[in-house]
Amino acid sequence: MNSKNQEILIFIPTYNEVENVGSIFNQIKTLNIKADILFLDDNSPDGTGEKIDKIVENNSTVFAIHRLGKLGIGSAHLAGIKWAYSKKYKTLITMDCDFTHSPTYIKDFILNSENYDIVIGSRFLQKDSLSSWNLFRKFLTYLGHSLTLILLGMPYDASGAFRLYKLDKIKKGIFDLVNSKSYSFFFESLFILHINKYKIKEIPTELPARAYGNSKMTFKDIRVSIFLLLKTFKRKLLNKQSLII
Repeated sequence: MNSKNQEILIFIPTYNEVENVGSIFNQIKTLNIKADILFLDDNSPDGTGEKIDKIVENNSTVFAIHRLGKLGIGSAHLAGIKWAYSKKYKTLITMDCDFTHSPTYIKDFILNSENYDIVIGSRFLQKDSLSSWNLFRKFLTYLGHSLTLILLGMPYDASGAFRLYKLDKIKKGIFDLVNSKSYSFFFESLFILHINKYKIKEIPTELPARAYGNSKMTFKDIRVSIFLLLKTFKRKLLNKQSLII
């Protein structure tokens, strides 16, 4: 059950983030906003789940989902979205736990959501927002952005997880149309929201390198993302109506 009079949920999936989870919770807490927090941990072997449970024990506005294994970042977000709908939150903010998504932007997301259904933190509106990233990560990020623009016709930063959803405006069934359980969840879900004519707003964000740990994306994730991007492009051309609710 969500906290009394709380309308906003901040969702943070984790895997091997024991060095980050306490700090990101503390930074969100210092914002002094009325929001609950939901962590979802995929059985991290480094003790992240146990650290989350200690936070939950001492904070009535923090909740946890523990899964039995690493089931994919897209499936984690779908589980968080489903949980938020079931608890009747009006607004859902999703972000990473590694400080590439700074909690300092959360108030900007909420402010910009007054007239929009989805707010996205964009890495492409601010010059040098990826200045601390290595060349390979920059290449992958810009490649993904170019492909979603060319193939799907979306001008947005479609592969990022730093988002706000107005769940009271978005039909729950929209997310049932998303097939991806991996990183491609982000562009597939945004494309479905886009062609269903939900109002989308981008705000500029700067993404530093991870605070601790390593990136979770693998070469298999990259291959799967490219495959699902082409599959989504095919659905757009041949069966666009199947993506509209």
